Amino acid sequence: MNPVLEVRDLHCQLGQTRLLSGIHLTLEPGELLVVIGRNGAGKSTLFKHLTGELRSQSGEVLAFGSPLGSSSRTELARRRAVLPQSTNLQFAYEALEVVMLGRIPHQQHRPESREDVRIARACLERVGLKGYESRNYLTLSGGEQQRVHLARALAQIHDTAGHRLLLLDEPTSSLDIAHQHKALQLVKEATREGVAALLILHDLNLVAQYADKVLVLAERKALAIGEPRSVMTTNILSRAFDYPMTTLPHPWLDCPIIVSGERSSNALLKQGS
Repeated sequence: MNPVLEVRDLHCQLGQTRLLSGIHLTLEPGELLVVIGRNGAGKSTLFKHLTGELRSQSGEVLAFGSPLGSSSRTELARRRAVLPQSTNLQFAYEALEVVMLGRIPHQQHRPESREDVRIARACLERVGLKGYESRNYLTLSGGEQQRVHLARALAQIHDTAGHRLLLLDEPTSSLDIAHQHKALQLVKEATREGVAALLILHDLNLVAQYADKVLVLAERKALAIGEPRSVMTTNILSRAFDYPMTTLPHPWLDCPIIVSGERSSNALLKQGS
């Protein structure tokens, strides 16, 4: 079986500046992969290659077993949904209308149906926005707008035959802590239905709790890739972020917990007392 997403020896350079160097990754059905790294590590450049916004100069990106761009955009849009870091939507759509945008790839040879509307409503409910269907999108808070777009992404790949893929760039950036967990729980639910998901996240403890695999980028290349407990270590994270990190066992979950910063002398004295 082919991976849902595969990156083979991806390189990218702008003039004399190296943007990515030798990236390899595979994403299987039902798997949640999170990319982490400090600002400028190459996360956004990698994401743009995965979405097709940037074409690979060297190396290859394959989606559903075929080189990215080799299949029709409509067919790809039925199976893959992309949620970028920011969505500049300036029209006064109703929230349900925004979610319905995700159903457009399914309407190539037919008009909008009651089933499309039912799916869109159900996805709004899944993100906790039942009753917001007729709300003006522009009057919603940043977090509510982000949840509307997550509902749009879920509606886009809903009930599509074959493998499906979610590409989400910082999908929790505008959310409060409770909705951050709820959003990632929705993504995990989708992976249990066979969807493959790749996310970029900054909150390392959310990454440790929800990711199946983690790709650590540093200086625009892969520093490590693997399960959270194997790659989210004190040494690897401190190198990746150029900042002191300590990895500890989570008090009740089977994952690491990450604490950042230098230990003060007072803390060391208390430990020794």
